[in-house]
Amino acid sequence: MIKVMAGEPYPLGATWDGSGVNFSLYSENARTVDLCLFDSADAKKESGTIRMEHRTDMIFHCYLPDIRPGQVYGYRVDGPWSPAEGHRFNRHKLLADPYALAIARDMVWDDAVYAFDPKDPTKMDTRDSAPFAPLCAVVDRAFTWGEDRPPRIPWKDTIIYETHVKSMTMRHPDIPERLRGTYAGFCSEPVIRYLKELGVTAVELLPVHHHVDEHVLVKRGLKNLWGYSTLGYFAPDLAYSCGRRVGDAIQEFKVMVKALHKAGLEVILDVVYNHTCEGDEKGPNLAFRGIDNAAYYRLDPKDKSKYTDFTGCGNTLDMQNPRVLQLIMDSLRYWVNEMHVDGFRFDLASALARELHAVDRLSAFFDIIHQDPVLSRVKLIAEPWDLGEGGYQVGNFPVQWTEWNGKYRDCIRRYWKGDGVAREFATRITGSSDLYESAGRRPYASVNFVTCHDGFTLRDLVSYNKKHNQANGWDNTDGSDHDHSWNCGAEGPGQDKAIEALRWKQMRNFFATLLLSQGVPMINAGDEIGRTQKGNNNAYCQDNEISWFDWKLSADQEQLLDFVQQLTRIRRESRVLRRNHFLRGRDRGASDMLWLHPDGREMAEKDWSDELDVFGAFIDGLHPQEARSKFVMGEPDETIEPLLVLISRKAGTFVIPLEPAFHWYRILDSDLHGPISVKPGTKIEISERSISVFRPDRRKGRV
Repeated sequence: MIKVMAGEPYPLGATWDGSGVNFSLYSENARTVDLCLFDSADAKKESGTIRMEHRTDMIFHCYLPDIRPGQVYGYRVDGPWSPAEGHRFNRHKLLADPYALAIARDMVWDDAVYAFDPKDPTKMDTRDSAPFAPLCAVVDRAFTWGEDRPPRIPWKDTIIYETHVKSMTMRHPDIPERLRGTYAGFCSEPVIRYLKELGVTAVELLPVHHHVDEHVLVKRGLKNLWGYSTLGYFAPDLAYSCGRRVGDAIQEFKVMVKALHKAGLEVILDVVYNHTCEGDEKGPNLAFRGIDNAAYYRLDPKDKSKYTDFTGCGNTLDMQNPRVLQLIMDSLRYWVNEMHVDGFRFDLASALARELHAVDRLSAFFDIIHQDPVLSRVKLIAEPWDLGEGGYQVGNFPVQWTEWNGKYRDCIRRYWKGDGVAREFATRITGSSDLYESAGRRPYASVNFVTCHDGFTLRDLVSYNKKHNQANGWDNTDGSDHDHSWNCGAEGPGQDKAIEALRWKQMRNFFATLLLSQGVPMINAGDEIGRTQKGNNNAYCQDNEISWFDWKLSADQEQLLDFVQQLTRIRRESRVLRRNHFLRGRDRGASDMLWLHPDGREMAEKDWSDELDVFGAFIDGLHPQEARSKFVMGEPDETIEPLLVLISRKAGTFVIPLEPAFHWYRILDSDLHGPISVKPGTKIEISERSISVFRPDRRKGRV
């Protein structure tokens, strides 16, 4: 006989206090809630059921003094079955706790997890889902963090590496086989060494919240590799745990964070608080829908049996409900306080900002985060769009937020393709002041990227004119139809040697542009080694060699990797590329930025054209006179020296400027030409589609 006490409504979830476990579950419209206990994660039915008799603030709660960590559990929630009114309660369906810290068992797809009769969706299905439902577990939070401290790398010094725990490690030859694809593999010495040598400062991990593979994928023998289908907002995904015990995923995740912090690397999580894994009205009852559909989701006001969908994934969490806001905020704080992560990238963040319909930049979600003493101090990155009307909000997020700058991505691609956007290109590489400055934001508000997980890899971007997503099973209809850049001839890698050489050069141009731009650069993992997905630009369901990194590198791949490492080193050593303030330029009363005509003079307004193909940029130090005197005196200070960058889409000549009168030394060239020293007035040849970077020649100084 299990002893049952009243317990407390807070904290929500299952909380072990050293003597017993407090269980609490929010449901606004439920009539009864039963706590179901299981003997193991493999059990097909509960061994005990406790009716949660006590209810406070719409929270059902109880305390079990005899329960310990490792206990497996779930809930059955009863209430009205009335889809037309937005209620989908079904006591026959076992449900996961939204606050569960650990998932003990993945779900198994079976028709029994659906709450409605497949022959008549208005009727309730009475089959028991317990043998197939995901199960939760009580855990002990104890962990020895020791001297772990957040690296707290300033935004201006940050270089983000967007990656996936499994994809990056699954085929790595230096990682023990049993650790590949796991948190333990990701924090192994070979991976950390690679990240440090690459020069990045933060890893942005694709979702690690426990997710569910969609039924339609499972039927096709596929999996949701990316994980944008969340079931548990507190539980690290079991898929990346190498342990077998309940709660191992938590310990392994903490070990990973601790190891990355020790190496000076920050951990940013890609989080999906806009929708859940339960899909639209045809989806299963796994947690939220069965606990209180009308409370958790935004329902269609014209037909409450359906959902308002701003995400393209079937549902949208209802941010107007204070309890939903609380769930998200509690989850975020948990990952900072308990799991020690350093920030978040919010998937489809515009959906979180919607009040009634329109996106509101001052919505309750932002207000709460800005006032929170924990969350206001971590890195906050928005994907500033969703799929609803008015959802594209690049430049409109509040101070304290950075944004994936989709306009940067689009412009940089168009420029190197040859679409004639030189004016905008100049704005984008200097921090996109048109988007951020008027609101009091800094250049680092712009997270600059050319490619990301969603779309072509960089190698495929320059190799394919169209997507090749046949392996996904939708007859190549999924994925973007406009995801391509400058293609140097016939599609696909391995073509004519000259074509391939042009493609590798174009990749170097993209990387040079990205890492020389003001703002925060984000590298799509694997681009630095020319990773290909064979033209698949929507590989979310390819948990196989299409997505897994191939670490056997060709000479071209090694060369690209070396080029990117040079760029990150230049960025790290050049404070002029990592500024807290926008470059002013002479037209704004300063001389920290000069645009240079191919004849070596400063560009005038009449010289600017969208079709401009050859130009230069002089980027000055923070204290120019001090810096220049040091060059002459032979006391170089790399952190404040100016840079000269030459950019060309067509072959031509460039005259090294007479002012500022430096001897210049070439330190990087996308044509892979070696170093040269040139004096003012020298005419140099520039090849088609190239970038060169010069610093003052420290041996010769100022003329």
